[in-house]
This record gives sequence, C-alpha cells and structure tokens, in this order.
Amino acid sequence: MAGLTEDPELGINDIKEETERNNKRIDKKVGVVAEESVQGEREMAPPAGGLIHRSGSRPQLDLSKAAIQGNFEERNPTILLPNQSDDISHLALDIGGSLIKLVYFSRHEDQSIRKKTVKERLGISNGNRRSYPILGGRLHFVKFETSKINDCLDFIYSKQLHRGGMDARWHSELPANENTVIKATGGGAYKFADLFKERLGVSLDKEDEMNCLVAGANFLLKAIRHEAFTHMEGHKEFVQIDHNELFPYLLVNVGSGVSMIKVDGDGKFQRVSGTNVGGGTYWGLGRLLTKCKSFDDLLELSQRGNNRTIDMLVGDIYGGMDYSKIGLSASTIASSFGKAISDNKELEDYRPEDISLSLLRMISYNIGQISYLNALLFGIKRIFFGGFFIRGHAYTMDTISFAVHFWSKGEAQAMFLRHEGFLGALGAFMSYEKHGLDDLMAHQLVERFPMGAPYTGGKIHGPPLGDLNEKISWMEKFLQKGTEITAPVPMAPPGTTGLGGFEVPSSKGGTLRSDASALNVGVLHLVPSLEVFPLLADPKTYEPNTIDLSDHSEFEYWFTVLSEHLQDLVDKAVASEGGTDDAKRRGDAFARAFSAHLARLLEEPAAYGKLGLANLLELREECLREFQFVDAYRSIKQRENEASLAVLPDLLIELDSMSEETRLLTLIEGVLAANIFDWGARACVDLYHKGTIIEIYRMSRNKMQRPWRVDDFDVFKERMLGSGDKKPPPHRRALLFVDNAGADVVLGMLPLARELLRRGTEVVLVANSLPALNDVTAMELPEIVAEAAKHCDILRRAAEAGGLLVDAMINTLDGYKENSSSVPLMVVENGCGSPCIDLRQVSSELAAAAKDADLIILEGMGRALHTNFNGRFKCDALKLAMVKNQRLAEKLINGNIYDCVCRYEPLR
Repeated sequence: MAGLTEDPELGINDIKEETERNNKRIDKKVGVVAEESVQGEREMAPPAGGLIHRSGSRPQLDLSKAAIQGNFEERNPTILLPNQSDDISHLALDIGGSLIKLVYFSRHEDQSIRKKTVKERLGISNGNRRSYPILGGRLHFVKFETSKINDCLDFIYSKQLHRGGMDARWHSELPANENTVIKATGGGAYKFADLFKERLGVSLDKEDEMNCLVAGANFLLKAIRHEAFTHMEGHKEFVQIDHNELFPYLLVNVGSGVSMIKVDGDGKFQRVSGTNVGGGTYWGLGRLLTKCKSFDDLLELSQRGNNRTIDMLVGDIYGGMDYSKIGLSASTIASSFGKAISDNKELEDYRPEDISLSLLRMISYNIGQISYLNALLFGIKRIFFGGFFIRGHAYTMDTISFAVHFWSKGEAQAMFLRHEGFLGALGAFMSYEKHGLDDLMAHQLVERFPMGAPYTGGKIHGPPLGDLNEKISWMEKFLQKGTEITAPVPMAPPGTTGLGGFEVPSSKGGTLRSDASALNVGVLHLVPSLEVFPLLADPKTYEPNTIDLSDHSEFEYWFTVLSEHLQDLVDKAVASEGGTDDAKRRGDAFARAFSAHLARLLEEPAAYGKLGLANLLELREECLREFQFVDAYRSIKQRENEASLAVLPDLLIELDSMSEETRLLTLIEGVLAANIFDWGARACVDLYHKGTIIEIYRMSRNKMQRPWRVDDFDVFKERMLGSGDKKPPPHRRALLFVDNAGADVVLGMLPLARELLRRGTEVVLVANSLPALNDVTAMELPEIVAEAAKHCDILRRAAEAGGLLVDAMINTLDGYKENSSSVPLMVVENGCGSPCIDLRQVSSELAAAAKDADLIILEGMGRALHTNFNGRFKCDALKLAMVKNQRLAEKLINGNIYDCVCRYEPLR
C-alpha cells in the first residue's frame, strides 16, 4: 500500500431512534461510534448506571419523513427512510495526472435494545421508547499516487468497495455485477476506464470535472465552519463565511493549467477565464532547468533558494533605490529571471534552488494577478484557490496572497480551503442521485482528529491502520525503535524560505517551513440533528472560547497544564477498567497519541483549524474515547454521588429553616462552594488528598465571603424576590447547565433547582451526552434525582411530572400521579462530550427545551468561564463558577485562585 498518503474519514454516527406512541414523534438518542473504520473492534459501551430518560440524537443521511413500518408494538420494527435509498452508492474517484482521490462510504447497522421501564412493567402506558436499527456509516477519504494506480485498485478490491463494501472474506470470489457503475471525474476517468473494467469488472461513469469541483467547494464552504483561511507571511487566519452570503465567489483551480470559475450558486457557475501557465508549467520548466524528478522535490528545492541571484529587482535598475514615485520598493521584482540576460553564466552556473524559487514566484504571482483582475471584472472580492499546485504549500499560498493583496491594494483576499484536495472526489460522490449530503449546515458537522495512517518524519510507514490493535502496535513499534511520534499527520523536514510576495522580507533570519500550512483533514461526523442554541443573542458573532490559543504563550501554558495532568488521567482511565493488561496497553497508547497531538499543535496551532481551549479539552476526551476509555472517572463519580446524597437530607432541612432571602444566598453560596470538586483542575485534585468530600465541601462553604470577585447576587436577588411589596413573577422555565458529579450537582445545583421548582418554575437539567472528566452525564442524572427525591416531596413531585422517576426505575408507585399538578423537573442532554460547550452545536432536544426558557444558569469553569463567559442571550442568564486556576483568575477577572464568579445578565 505504498501509494497511500492519507485516510481521513467523513464519519457518520449510528442512529438510535425511539418512538412514543402517544405523540407519534421519534425521539433521538446519541450513538457512540468508534473513530476508526474497523472490523471486530469493540463497540464503546455506555457507562454503568442509570438509563437515560430521554434521547437526543445524531442521525445520519436523509432522515426526512422517517416512519415506523408495521406494528409499533414490535420489538424491532423496521424504520422506513423514504428519502434514503438502501442501495446507496459506495465509491467515487477523482483521477488526476498526479493523484487519485477516492471517497467511499461504509455502511453498518447498530442495534440497541432499551430496557423496559418500571412504568411498562407495571402496565402504565406512556408509549414505547425503544431503540431501533437504522442505516448509518461513514465517508472515508483516501489518496494514491496515480503512478501507483494498481495499489488503488488493490485497495478497492480488498475492501470490496466495487461490490457495495461487502466483507471480502465471504464475497471475494463472487463475480461483480456487470452493470456496476462507479462515479469518477478527472482525466484519468477516461484514461484508466478499461483498466477498471479489466481488474474490477466495473464501468466508470464520467462526471464533468468543473461540476464536481464546484459541488465539492459549495458543500465544504457551507458545511464546515472554519473551512476557509487566509495565508499571509506565514500567518493563517480562519474566515467565518455566512452561507447566506457565500455567493458569488471566484474558484481558481490551479492544476496543470489554471481555470477560473465564477460561482453564483448551487449548480450555477461558468468558467470565465484561465491561463496555460500553471502547475504543469512550474513542474515542466523546473524539470528541464533543475533535473528534479518530482513536483515535491522541486518545491523542496525552492525552500533553500534565493531568487535575488536570478530575478531582476527594481533596486538593480535604480542603483539600490526605491522607485517611490510609482510605489515600487527596491526589493520588488521587476523581471523574473531578468538577471540571466546580462549575467555571463550558463545554466549550470545557477543553483537549482534559486531557479526553483524564482520560477515558483513568477508563476504564483502571475496566477494571483490574473485571478484578481477577473474578480475585479466581475465585482467579486472573495477568491478561493485550490488544486494540485497549491497542496497546502506555505510559500505558494504566501506568494499568491501577496499578489492579490498587492494588486487590489488590500481590498481583496486570497483564501484557501482546508479540504481542497478532495473537491472533485466529493463532488463526484454528490453526483449520485441519493448521497445524503444535501442541505447540511456548519452546526451539523463535528470534526475530530483521531490518530490516522502511520506517519512520522514526513514518510509513510506501512499500510493504513485497520483497527485499534494495529494502531497501538504501530505506536509501540516506533517507540521501541526510539522514533518520536511527532504527529498523526505527515511532517516534512524543516526547510527555510523568505516570507511573502513580491518583496524580500526586511527582517533577517525569517523562516517558513514548507509544510507549515499542511492543515489536518479530520474526521467529519455528519450530525443533522445538531442545532444552534435558539437563545443565543447573535449566533453569527457568538464565539464560545474565552481563551484564544493563537497566543503562543497561552498555548504553551495550557500545553504544560495538560501534559502534567496526563499521567493522572491515564491512571484513572486504566483503573476504571480494572487495571488489566489490555487497559494498561491502551492507556500508554492514549498518552502517546495525545502527546503527539499536543506536539503537533505546539508546532502549528492552526493545524486542526481555529483552536480555543475548549477545542483542546474536547480533543483530549475524543482521544480517550478513541482508545476505548468510555468513562475514566466512573467509579469516582459513583463514590462521590453516594457520599453527597447521604448528607443531602440534612442540607435540605437546614435550607428549609431559613428565611427566603437567607436561603437564596445560601443556595448560591452552595453552588459556588460545591463547584470546587473538579478533577480537571490540579489545585482541586491536590485537595482530595487533604480530606473527605464532605469535609472539603464544608470548608469551602465556610470560606464563602462576599463580595465575590464578580458579584451580581443583589441584582439576581431582586429579580427573584423583588423589593418591598412588589413580588416579580417566577420564571417560566430555567435551563440549568450542570457541571461535576458528586457534591457539585447533589449539594449545589439540585437544591437550587428545588428552590426554582418551589417557586413554580419548570426546571430542565442540562448535562453532557458523553462522559468528560468527572462531569455528570444526562444518563446518570435520573438516578441521582430519583435517590434525592426519596427525601424531598418537592423533588419527587417534580420528577414524577417530568417522567424522571419512571426512567430511573424507582421501585414504587406510591404517590404517583399521571397528571401531576407540580411543575416538571426534566433532564436533557446537551449533545456533546466535553468539559466545555459550544452553543452553536447542541442537541435538538436541548434546542426544543430552550424555546420556552427565560432563565439560563451556566455553572462551572468549563461552561461559564472557559466558554460562554462573554456569551449573550435572549433571556436572563446567571453564570456561576469557582475559579480553580491562578492564570485564568488573573486573566479573566483580575483575581486569584478560588475566587468566585456570580455574573447575572438580565434580558435588556
């Protein structure tokens, strides 16, 4: 498999759907999917504990008008997807002169049978809420060198992609259907059609190259939030493009030649110009002049070049002076290769490195200038560049960007696409009648970065990794050889070049690695059910991250924090699975993989797109799940929940003895004090060695002294209690975004929820869909609430009204009322598995619950400080947290560790 260069995947999660007969709607439940395409790999089991009471979903493909076929009472009835064909096409290719890009779909089904609730066992009808299998899968992206097309054919055959992806072990001897057709684009679709027919027995259906390029670009620009970026003098800046304002744009495809395509909408485009001076010109002339055998060798030469020895500059003409009258500096190139006219030299007297750099500059500037002039002609300011010539090469992008900026006087921008190498193949895939990618928006894709093909030192070492065991074995092999695993992506040896454009940089010693812009292609999970949180004041300007890691010193600090915490996390993860040899092996592999991610980001912070602290923390959790650690803190959470529930009754008695005003203050103090329990903060981990959970909680409460560092309690109190004889109406519905398990949720947020319920406010507890550190999950909350409800009538009635007691399987029917008069207490999952939350991507369940909410309470560092501290909402918002990191305290609130934040932002 020597020709394989990468195998990122466009992942599609499994779907688990449940039907409620009473309201005839399909609830949705998050499915947990392993990151790699594997056979025989273990499914990630949900954490032990309670059943999730309600489902949120990550459905795939075209689910519109999905319906149960047959009897609703059947255990596993079929779900009919009228707009999604089961006969889904599995393969599309873009066969170019240099590379073959392949997109294939792998289909798999997953079954999850929901246990019957106590209600059902007791014969109380509340509809059936079971899970049913439906179609799911992933789109995989692979590249081969065209010269090694037989490797590509072997790859297709080994995975039986030409037969719908059937298991080769059972079907490899079956003849292919003579009518099998594969979509393909690029010149090779014609050149190699007979070879595909001969080797695989399939026909290639040739799709128009321009159609595919535009379809692929439109999909990526609309569906991926940080797909486009600018690149000037080695600096990348990701550009957020509103899909409603995407068109028109100019797509410049730089292959052997250059095509300039004006795109006015989906399926609306025209080729308006082009030039025959493109990548083929660079490669052809370069090969003649330098004897380089490959395009990459030629680019590598340019990194060591000095074009001053061969290009004629303005200063060469004007005695080292600028031509300031017309705005040309002395270092501006007046004539590419101009010095070769007057120099008494032969070709062999010039360094190949200098020739390659001069040639690269000449062609890149020419492409940039012609592109801008076309954009100017058609009144377009947005220009996207892609194609074989670009291929993520930093210096090429710099020169094109400089040219566009220079000629437009800064009014136009050159932009590039992170996934541009797969435009044609993706467009070919989308040319199938039913491809399942229609109308996806940016909030419906989740990008993840698992360890991919075995890359190190810029070279490929072996075939693509088939399963988790192969992945771990590969990592162990390189460790034994003493080879550092630097990143999960290709890394080229360091090279140097001048920075940017027509002019040589004024600063000395500036370096730019040739691969510095080789941004990673991640795993894109299609999640059509994710929605933008409807209570965001302005989703377009909302930025979840409070800490911007583009500041290198900031990243270095958090790099150190996460690195120091890594071994403790590995120990917890291994212990959570019994400390077995298998768990230890996976734990070591996780540590190496996450360290490799950090090393990659330390070198190139933009490698995975726009990076904030929330993204970094989520990357860690995804890496844990990749190595099949489902819930590293499971036993710790269970122990802390039990300890906290044991003292909850006494706390509730104490609260009920207080006056209304004193009780409200004590409740907020309790939330802040209980938020100290955070296994993600080093300072808090150290506290666990100094006392029991209850001792630490009491110590924390005793130290609660106002004013807090951020203290809006009095304003919040007035909204809750009023002033004088004026009593304000209660909130209709409150969304409480909970943080940690144990004392945090049991002794902090549950008593606060109880107070809101007492006042007639509906309460929705919002928790993670998947485990992250010691954060409580929506799957665990119903049992916690049920246990707490045994000691509190307010919680019991509200939990009954919200259906929680049934889902937590309380073994009693005493006091149950089908039509409870109490306001309900409900639990929904937020759609993520991170200590932080990006409210641009939440579960449809949470989005539905938010529509009637007029109060949001965000609790904890992850949800109220690391993210959303600056978020603004269409309703009242209360942000509560104890700051458990000194640097964050100083940076965010000009305070100290253990300072508290009570930030109330009423709707204006």
